[in-house]
Amino acid sequence: MGPAGDMDHKISSARKAARVAWVALVVALLIAAAYRPVTHALRAASVLLTIQNPNAQGWLAHYGTNPVDVQDAPFTVNGLANPARLYVPRGVANAPAIVIVHGVHHLGIDEPRLMGFARALAGHGFLVMTPLVADMADYRVTPQCINVIGEAAHALKVRSGAKRVGVLGLSFAGGLALMAADNPRYAPDIAWVAAVGAHDDLQRVLEFYATNQIAAPDGTIKKMQAHEYGCLVVVYDHPELFFAPQDVDEARKALRYQLWEDMAKARAEAAKLSPEGQKKMDLLFDHRTDILGPEILANIAKHSAEMAEVSPHGHVANVRVPVFLLAGAADNVIPPTETLWLERDLPPGTVRECLISPVVSHVELEGKPTLKNRLELVHFMTELLNEADRSSRPVVADVSSAR
Repeated sequence: MGPAGDMDHKISSARKAARVAWVALVVALLIAAAYRPVTHALRAASVLLTIQNPNAQGWLAHYGTNPVDVQDAPFTVNGLANPARLYVPRGVANAPAIVIVHGVHHLGIDEPRLMGFARALAGHGFLVMTPLVADMADYRVTPQCINVIGEAAHALKVRSGAKRVGVLGLSFAGGLALMAADNPRYAPDIAWVAAVGAHDDLQRVLEFYATNQIAAPDGTIKKMQAHEYGCLVVVYDHPELFFAPQDVDEARKALRYQLWEDMAKARAEAAKLSPEGQKKMDLLFDHRTDILGPEILANIAKHSAEMAEVSPHGHVANVRVPVFLLAGAADNVIPPTETLWLERDLPPGTVRECLISPVVSHVELEGKPTLKNRLELVHFMTELLNEADRSSRPVVADVSSAR
């Protein structure tokens, strides 16, 4: 789900304004969207409202909702128990099943936005599993992440009794979810994939962090200031390429604390580095990509094969399920051009919806959207939830057991 600390803390008046705006949207839907069942649009609008503000009140926030029970639901990956959490809609029989996968964030399944997202969907009648992807919780994107996502889909399929389940991946997990759907081992378990703020080519994204520019499929170059955490992640993944051997362990600790936004501990660890190591760490603390950029680019190039293994680019030709792509127009963690690349790289006919919206930052809703923006989001969410209804319902519901 993106970098730590980028969650907005809305003041109460802003929350009230957001509720009023969503209600106005529903009125517009009732008038203008008679081409589809209004109840579907109302459900989608309610989900979006509760994702934006888990404490939202009013009839729309509570439209069609039910209580949610939360329980641990570990499953097996490579013979070992992998933590996961299950959000069970109380009193809902045959609830469609969805795996929601967190992004690169140290809180993993405890990240508040992920928990709010899972509760919002479970509160509207969906059985939701959130698996811990340990490598991504440690700011690493590895092939093992794909295996965890695929095994989570299988575990939820068995637990729910569904023929297949949906997978919704946030941030880098979106691209990896598509790769799981391409894998013949996991494809039979996956009914559809939604990728929110996802990557297509990891190397292209990491190079963006060092250059503040990225190529679009049409050959144009999009220039924007990359999020400051990007280069930290690159160096954190391979500190041995940037620091002397005696500094590597302390450098990793200092970077970890900085990624966690605990600068006091980060600076305390940095003080243990050699003088040269401290100089380099100061550049990272100050986000001096103008100085570090060439060195970062050179070291990214050394690991191009490794990055290709976790990039959908060239690895999604066998995806045969419906795909939903959503990105923020101003996303500076994974630029929206990556979603355009995904749309191009996926097989024809698989992408059901592709929306690049100013309402989305990276993996959350924010800003002051127009009515058109809200209508587009409600349409996207309506189609996604309808697909979940169609393809992910259990044959025999049983949320008490797993493989």
